[in-house]
Amino acid sequence: MTDTRDAAVALDGAGRRLHIPIHLRWGDLDAFNHVNNTSMLKLLEEARVRAFWLPEPGEDAPDTAVLDSSIFSGMLTLIARQEIEYLAPVPYQRHPLDVQMWFGKLGGSSIEVCYEVRSPVETGADGQTLYARATTVIVKVDAASGRPLRLSPEERAAWRPYIGEPIVYAHRH
Repeated sequence: MTDTRDAAVALDGAGRRLHIPIHLRWGDLDAFNHVNNTSMLKLLEEARVRAFWLPEPGEDAPDTAVLDSSIFSGMLTLIARQEIEYLAPVPYQRHPLDVQMWFGKLGGSSIEVCYEVRSPVETGADGQTLYARATTVIVKVDAASGRPLRLSPEERAAWRPYIGEPIVYAHRH
């Protein structure tokens, strides 16, 4: 999943989504021969890191990759909430999944990342299969104090073009 050739990012026709190709690993499958639910969280994390964290020297990254994840940054990103709605089993495939991402909301110190996990674009006449939709709320905090950190003007400028409608899930309690 870490092959930098797969880190290419493109905009969709509306210019509001990032498309992050993520390869499956054989170990992502469970006994029912589809992607395990815990593996799905790891796939979403991989897409999120590629889309928003600064790359290592020599790596390709989109213009949204502005978060400094180094241990010297003094900043942590904590997951406040995650939700996934599974719509179809994800079978093993050699082509990468198309993880589409946008922001449902930019808060003071938080971001709501929205995802659609789809089959590869090359899937034929039926179009892409939508496997899952998900939301992750991330909060930036000061590593020393644990207090929330405001999003920087640079982060807001990089992410504002990707704000779209938040996901409305089919079933709510």
